Amino acid sequence: MKIKTLVRLSVGAALLAVAAPALTNVVAGDPRYGAFGVDLTTLDKSVKPGDDFWTYVNGGWDKRTAIPDDRASTGYGWVLVEEAEVNVRKILDDMAKNPAQFGPKGKQLGDFYASWMDEAGIEARGTAPLKPYLARIDAANDKTALQTLFASTGYASPVGLGVIPDLADPTRYTAIAGQGGLGMASDYYLLEGEKYDGIRKAYRAYIQQMLELGGIADAPAKADAIFALETSLAKVHWTPAQSRDIAKLNDPQTVAGLTAKAPDFDWPLMLKTAGLDGSRTVLMANNTALTASGKIFTATPVQTWKDYLAFHFISDNAAYLPKAFDQARFGFYSQTLSGTKTQRERWKRGVQLINGSMGEAVGEIYVARHFPPAAQTQMTELIENLRGSYQERISKASWMDEPTRQAALKKLAAFEPRIGHPTSYIDYGSMKVDRGDLLGNMMRAAEFQHQLQLTRFPKPVDRSLWEMNPQEVNAYYNPLANQITFPAAILQPPYFDPSADPAVNYGAIGAIIGHEMGHGFDDQGSQFGPTGKFENWWTEASQAAFKKQTAALGAQFDGYEPIPGTKIQGALTMGENIGDLGGVEAAYGAYQRYQAKHGKAKVINGLTGDQRFFLSYAQAWQSKAREGAQRQQLLSDPHSPAKYRVNGIVRNVDAWYAAFNVKPGDKLYLPPEQRVRIW
Repeated sequence: MKIKTLVRLSVGAALLAVAAPALTNVVAGDPRYGAFGVDLTTLDKSVKPGDDFWTYVNGGWDKRTAIPDDRASTGYGWVLVEEAEVNVRKILDDMAKNPAQFGPKGKQLGDFYASWMDEAGIEARGTAPLKPYLARIDAANDKTALQTLFASTGYASPVGLGVIPDLADPTRYTAIAGQGGLGMASDYYLLEGEKYDGIRKAYRAYIQQMLELGGIADAPAKADAIFALETSLAKVHWTPAQSRDIAKLNDPQTVAGLTAKAPDFDWPLMLKTAGLDGSRTVLMANNTALTASGKIFTATPVQTWKDYLAFHFISDNAAYLPKAFDQARFGFYSQTLSGTKTQRERWKRGVQLINGSMGEAVGEIYVARHFPPAAQTQMTELIENLRGSYQERISKASWMDEPTRQAALKKLAAFEPRIGHPTSYIDYGSMKVDRGDLLGNMMRAAEFQHQLQLTRFPKPVDRSLWEMNPQEVNAYYNPLANQITFPAAILQPPYFDPSADPAVNYGAIGAIIGHEMGHGFDDQGSQFGPTGKFENWWTEASQAAFKKQTAALGAQFDGYEPIPGTKIQGALTMGENIGDLGGVEAAYGAYQRYQAKHGKAKVINGLTGDQRFFLSYAQAWQSKAREGAQRQQLLSDPHSPAKYRVNGIVRNVDAWYAAFNVKPGDKLYLPPEQRVRIW
């Protein structure tokens, strides 16, 4: 299992947010949306901008847009996701129909995709593909054998093992161990109330259903024991907010130290099984949870652990088994937890499966077909204006003293932006793909990724590696490399349109770039230096002033209640909220730098450049989600819901007040002294 807790602070799934706006009269420049890059038919002018800016910009769209039955949410990001899926499907269809025509790589991709699309073959094979794996679990008759499975690719475990760059020296890799083993976010096991009682009842029934489908005897009693085991693990797990605290996660230990802190686990055995026994130290993340999980491991009968492993193996691989398994998993995770009504079309799910298994093989072809080099060139000025804007804001930050300011500027100068696609792609040639063995293909793909990590493990960290595919609509900041990365698929309208008004590009992709750069200076990213080393470059005075600002922002978000009884967690969403606020401020400053060079923006459609900037920012977060999906987000996702990524941010930005004449008495109005100004 690869642990990414410390590797990536990203825009995340919350970016995938909106349905396509209607095209209106397109004028010179031919932007994709509207007359200048924003669709004005989405506005709801019955709402004052200062009362609810998100609804003012997106209310018209919200009223006329229904969430498709096969989704838990819809929004702008989904437009690009579906475009990318269509483009990838064409690639895969070509290869599945005539694999040999495209060489070894094409045959791999075509056969893998065909193994997913062969529903008749999957039904005919029934549970036969499961049997070797369940037999291996059944043969684990002692706790040594159990721990061997815990550390093996493809099996559930209360301990996650993986590889990340060393926090103390990010030029080399280290092993990492962290908490794991749950089928739901920990809060679902623990929170009180009728809603959560219903979810727990449904999950307990789902466990039994999976066991029964897998032909495992005495399913009701075993489901009770598995649910009780997971509940006990949930009670000792760190919360999502606690797991954001890099300083507390940073507990490097020798194997002897691991054994002293969590003696119930056989660490030498598990590390050797995982191929990580050569690590000088192991980062013991969630240390108290691992200690407590070890005690639970010892106290729980071997048979219960075997049943737990069997259930999770069946559940984790249900989509690759006959329809009854697939539908059962969809019924709990998508319908019960997220509120999604129907499955997505199989080809769309297949595209995402291939993206997750052989993503860079597809990405190389996707880039050649769909990412013009000009798009990469046109991003350069925008990114450098963002860097210049941050430089100006850091230089003028009144709460920061000079030593810290100089260290921050040094880190900013070292930022490495990466655009479009990696310089080289993963070679999947050694991975066996069988057109008639979908489950085997998935297991071999997982083992290939694990072995790929092990080949990198003893070598210096390769900074050219990507954590996302080029066809992924997203972006991320890696604090351990001080890199910001923007895949090809997000560098398209509505986020980036070379034909749009510059204000639109700065308000959309500019704010996203600014957001990612801002992660380098958020509450956690700011603990990493210019090379990605975990180190303190702050004076005590500047650190105290920074915490005062961030605490005020956290308190604002603690007060928002998207679902009655369920509020935003300011501590959990702190890093993303800081990224959003800094991103908007820096993007606005970058837009002013653009105008200083190219001339002041003209009024278009009665809107000033500043108004168009903020309209674009808000429209980029045009999104709606089902209650279940939003509940999941509020409990475990570090991103705030889209509406609050607009309203909760702009009310702290002075330029927004001026652009829309927001005055005292407006619902979003904050007196100047209460506005949070970090960067």
